[in-house]
Amino acid sequence: MPLNFFLICFPSPGASDESWLSMRMARGCFVKSPVAFVCGVVSVCCLLVVVITVLKLPEASVTNRMIPSFRPRETRTILGDAKIGIFEEIIIKMLPEDLAFTVFIPSERAFERDLRFNASDSLKADKFNNTYAILTHIFGFSVVPRTISSVSVPFGEEISYDSLSGFSLYISKDSDGMLIVNGVRSEHVDLWKGKIVVHIMDGVIMDAEFEESVQTEDNEED
Repeated sequence: MPLNFFLICFPSPGASDESWLSMRMARGCFVKSPVAFVCGVVSVCCLLVVVITVLKLPEASVTNRMIPSFRPRETRTILGDAKIGIFEEIIIKMLPEDLAFTVFIPSERAFERDLRFNASDSLKADKFNNTYAILTHIFGFSVVPRTISSVSVPFGEEISYDSLSGFSLYISKDSDGMLIVNGVRSEHVDLWKGKIVVHIMDGVIMDAEFEESVQTEDNEED
């Protein structure tokens, strides 16, 4: 409050009558000033309430609430829930469950059609070693030491990885979400056993040299 106001409203004891007259004239100012002071205090309090309220408002989560996520979700089907044949099972058991691998394994029908494998005959004692050797080769051609799910393969593009044997695998995905590896289409995708992802293929993935050797053996047997 200005010093002149106190001098006018509260003159010193030795002040003249003119000073007392000035004091009476300023009485209106003395009455109005407390009202202005109260109004100022109220305004400041209201401003503080608004500021505190704004600061306490929860932050909107733009990522989780405002923007919907269009990232495809990976659906995991446990391998035990799917029906697999004895030859697929032998190959899968060659892999440790606690390490990340992907195997593009032939279906039971593909084993029988392309390799002439039959569970009741190919696993007999006199043929078991030969059968196991062929399965070991197929294992090297069809296993990749990393996780490749159908979700990780972009639609309309082709990606490539080397298998354990160094054989190049060219992987793409069709409109049905099935994977195509070196021209062989999958029947089932994203079957999991531990950290291993299994894709059941409608064909055998192998190089031309091994395919020719297998066909030669079949012709000799015939």
